[in-house]
Amino acid sequence: MQAVIMAAGKSTRTWPLTLTRPKPLLPVMNTPLLAHQLRALKGIAEEAVIVTGYMGDMIRNYFGGSFEGMTLRYVEQKEQRGTGHAVLQAAAVVDGPFIALNGDDLYDPADLERLARRPGLALAREVEQPERFGVYEIDSENRVLSLEEKPEQPRSNLANVGAYSFEPAVFELLKKVAPSPRGEIEVTDALKVMAENGSLHVVHTAGYYLTIGYSWHLLEANTYWLEHFLEDARWGDVSPLAEITGPVHIGKGTVVRPGVVIEGPAFIGERCSLGPNCWIRPHTTIGNDCRIGQASEIKASILFEGVSASHQNYVGDSIIGAHTNLGCGTNTANLRHDGQDVRCQVRGELVDTGRRKLGAILGDQVHTGINTSIYPGRNIWPQQNTLPGSVVRFDINE
Repeated sequence: MQAVIMAAGKSTRTWPLTLTRPKPLLPVMNTPLLAHQLRALKGIAEEAVIVTGYMGDMIRNYFGGSFEGMTLRYVEQKEQRGTGHAVLQAAAVVDGPFIALNGDDLYDPADLERLARRPGLALAREVEQPERFGVYEIDSENRVLSLEEKPEQPRSNLANVGAYSFEPAVFELLKKVAPSPRGEIEVTDALKVMAENGSLHVVHTAGYYLTIGYSWHLLEANTYWLEHFLEDARWGDVSPLAEITGPVHIGKGTVVRPGVVIEGPAFIGERCSLGPNCWIRPHTTIGNDCRIGQASEIKASILFEGVSASHQNYVGDSIIGAHTNLGCGTNTANLRHDGQDVRCQVRGELVDTGRRKLGAILGDQVHTGINTSIYPGRNIWPQQNTLPGSVVRFDINE
């Protein structure tokens, strides 16, 4: 069987992280989302057809022609005109029943195996806020009666999670779908036709499903991965005067100096330098080639590769882009004084993150001056700088 993975979108809701990389390359536990997805497909699909678009060269260069024994093939969606249009790009290379899925979500392998058993299935999950999703209405035999996008009054709480099994005949169906008001061809419109014909059923998720709609969802996925899939390993050079508790992965070439405290679950990449006297708290992932120095504290955060937090930094519930340098005394606030959920600016609007604690989201190659303080939920665009003593009350995006 083949799998068609939709990985072409620009993903402006995850800026500033996706200003410098496509969303499927965002890391969870130091591994790109797309790599996790390909591993979930092992034993199910012999070949993955990856539909690329935005920064597609980065995906092709990262993965090449195969991944852990699975053949990879690439097709390009030159214009991002919807999910249905993305699937259509694979028509020339698909030769039988296939599954199609979003390239930036994380699916349980057991659910994908059930999805792949026959064509005409869609993966669905019960959710607490169905009005934020496409919603399936089904009968007692799991046959889809209707599918409605983000309804004000949902008929059920069964959400579409962007994974389907199809016959190649779906390509002809997609060619006949009328464009949406935005000029896009959507997979969901083809699903509605299948539902009208009685040829679409749902498979209920039994395992995990993690979607990365906004930047902070990466923190939630990272926490889940650390709690469920972390392998305790100590490949680096660890001082006997360091204190390590709980499951912790320490990569090859990493040096852990005296006075370092690491509380698992935590993942430390390769060739990192930790300490002396720093504190790595639970649910933290530190990418390759990072430096965490004297009196720095990292809590429940994700540091991409090459980050430097060398002296007296606090990074809490934050995401720090690649090759960012945090000046001495740079601190990320992660809690509002009124205790309300942190809000974050997304595409010009303040969005309630649903998180009581959220620090900063920094793009790649940010440099902060000494004693910079950053308010909760603030974004800093790639290659931006702050002056010594700066207080970042608003996003820095130019």
